[in-house]
Amino acid sequence: MNLYVQQSITIHFLKVNSVTNSSVLQIGSAGIIKPATNLYNTGGFTGAAPQAQTPIPITAGYQQTAPLVPLTPTS
Repeated sequence: MNLYVQQSITIHFLKVNSVTNSSVLQIGSAGIIKPATNLYNTGGFTGAAPQAQTPIPITAGYQQTAPLVPLTPTS
């Protein structure tokens, strides 16, 4: 049996305090949302990750021009 839902939703104010890795924010009907957790080792790593470096201290008056974590553009 196929069920088709047509909705008209008006949102005047929506406040989301936090969204984490396993959170789902649903507005309206989206059918079935099945939780899935997958862990893949696509890099073929066999050892532990290297130790994190000490972060650079941010001093007063410092203007950050780029993110501290390199971001990849999305298409």
